[in-house]
Amino acid sequence: MVGTVVEIACDESGFSGTNLLHSTAPVITHASVDLVVDEAVALITALRSGFRFSPHELKSGHFLRRSGADEALEWFLAALTGRAHVHLIDKEFFLVTRIVDFLLAEPSYAAGTRLAHDNRPAALALHEAGRSAGSDWGAFLAAFVDLVRMKRRLPVHRTVRRFFQARDALLRHRLGAAADAVLDGLSPGQVKAVVARLDGDDRSVPPPLEPLLPALAETVLYWSGGHRQVLVTHDEQSALTADRLTRLQRTLADASAADADGVGALPYGVSPLAGLVMVDSRDDPRVQVADLLAGVARRMPGIIDDALRQPPPTATPLRGPEG
Repeated sequence: MVGTVVEIACDESGFSGTNLLHSTAPVITHASVDLVVDEAVALITALRSGFRFSPHELKSGHFLRRSGADEALEWFLAALTGRAHVHLIDKEFFLVTRIVDFLLAEPSYAAGTRLAHDNRPAALALHEAGRSAGSDWGAFLAAFVDLVRMKRRLPVHRTVRRFFQARDALLRHRLGAAADAVLDGLSPGQVKAVVARLDGDDRSVPPPLEPLLPALAETVLYWSGGHRQVLVTHDEQSALTADRLTRLQRTLADASAADADGVGALPYGVSPLAGLVMVDSRDDPRVQVADLLAGVARRMPGIIDDALRQPPPTATPLRGPEG
């Protein structure tokens, strides 16, 4: 690690594995805080003493159903102002970015993040127009999920054929020039090549149906700001394997190298992701705070406003329930 390092603690809410279309949670939230342990303990203690929350009520479902939740939530968010960030993932749009980033470009660990910004207009155009196609839109997304999932229900050739049948059904809707150009750009040769790489366990291709990796990348990029490294403590997640984290580090280092000429930027080739430690959330109060924030934000996406998104230049002390 070099230069300034910020330590953050993270957790997610709404993750349902590869079940991205048939879930009661249409969004996933990935929350992060830069609290030290004593600050997290003080915050949790304040919720329990000032608002009389019991330990089990510090899960978002209990938290929001409890009498007096509005006041407690207002205090909780105020206490985290400048000390927290929430990254929200719309599962449907995530799938659209995967279609564009994997099947129209070279799959990489930058997929689904701001680093793949050149592909974002195409994904936005397809997502915005595609939803007007009703059941054919859902069938197209489902065909993509079946195409890239690890355990397919059908042989490869039938899965590819089904995907293009769903694509052709969408094209018949004439969704507009931008969306139709994305659909027309899908080629059987490219699709089969990507599927072959997945089936061959090509580890340079990130898991297509795993949103946690791009969420982590976005979180790191936010806290880094291009000039400091980020050390992450995260709730245990099987998706965050050592190999995938190493590849993500390299991708972020390459992005850092591209911007290394800026004043105060990280040295050439240094990754913003300094490292990641996974813990049981029950053992780390900072992760418990991130877990509560992620759960509340998933149930109430409207709270993800400037107060949570603002840059955290310096740590500010937490305020107690009395202000």
